[in-house]
Amino acid sequence: MGGAHLADRQLVLATDLDGTFLGGSEEDRARLYDWVEDNRDTVGLIFVTGRDPEFIGTLCAGGVPWPDYAVGDVGTTIAAVSPETGLEPIAHLEEEIAAAWGDAGGAVRAARDGQPGLTLQPTAFRYRVSYNMDPECFDPAAKAMVEEMGHDWLMSDNRFFDVLPRGVSKGPSLRRLIAHLGVAESRVLAAGDTRNDLSMLASGLPAVAVGRSEPALLAALKEHGAVHRAKAPGAAGILEAIAARDMHPLEND
Repeated sequence: MGGAHLADRQLVLATDLDGTFLGGSEEDRARLYDWVEDNRDTVGLIFVTGRDPEFIGTLCAGGVPWPDYAVGDVGTTIAAVSPETGLEPIAHLEEEIAAAWGDAGGAVRAARDGQPGLTLQPTAFRYRVSYNMDPECFDPAAKAMVEEMGHDWLMSDNRFFDVLPRGVSKGPSLRRLIAHLGVAESRVLAAGDTRNDLSMLASGLPAVAVGRSEPALLAALKEHGAVHRAKAPGAAGILEAIAARDMHPLEND
């Protein structure tokens, strides 16, 4: 993947997966993926997702372009990526995340056990606890309970509820990674579509909310006029933003 040289790339695409890099028509996805692969010398790729490392590895083994790096688990994983070794967490970039979380998982799960509208997700995440949420039954008191325990909560797509280390999310972890890599912020395009992408899209990096983004995300971005609101959904919205911001030639236009 050549990830060690990401600072030399003309464009680094830092993209959410579901609804964004994986969104849109099959034709749009193929066009974006082919363009990425055809321009690996000048385009870097970072997945910034709520998905876990196992999912990312399976996804890429199935034909989706391998990223150079991944910010996974809603920002609680920061990893180098390659087809040969999969995802390898970068320990020194995760130190603050691990310290902020400690061994809180058991206490968080116990406190939320049986809470209305929350169903624990089965994946054993390292530094987060995540739930599927039923908005009809959800008790908003869960938010205050999480805060009292010293953690952050995050709701997205009106169906997910994450408990995260205080101050940790996609945006701060992405910025930590690109600073470590020496990538100029002006060369990064952050792309997303749901509320859990807010910290990334509002971080000051060039950014795009792709078409059909979650209304709650668009409402939260009203004060961030520099974020491109794409008309096209998913993969096509990413290409639309690259062209609109003139960040890299789209040779296959």
